[in-house]
Amino acid sequence: QVQLEESGGGLVQAGGSLRLSCAASERTFATYAMGWFRQAPGKEREFVAAITWTGGNVFYGDSVKGRFTISRDNAKNTVYLEMRSLRPEDTAVYSCAAAPRSSYRYNVGSEYGYWGQGTQVTVSS
Repeated sequence: QVQLEESGGGLVQAGGSLRLSCAASERTFATYAMGWFRQAPGKEREFVAAITWTGGNVFYGDSVKGRFTISRDNAKNTVYLEMRSLRPEDTAVYSCAAAPRSSYRYNVGSEYGYWGQGTQVTVSS
């Protein structure tokens, strides 16, 4: 059972930056692919970014490419999401999730078996 806890959300002005962290309880964290998803009120959950268990490959949703960076530190059981040039439309609850290392559909929420509670990111215009 992997427990995930996000932190780093908050209120930021458009054009600003935030770094989200997701800490995992499981010592086998390094064997999981990790992803970030977001959901805004009244909208469907959206894929944001993912990183393979080795950290060798990363993937991004089209709306965040060039602005967000996902990374992981397996020694700290933590995955990060660096967000720059934030826009009001980035406002959402951001959740991290863990998937088996055999997963390959990184943008599909059902691939992920473990989810955090989420952290709110609000970008003001």
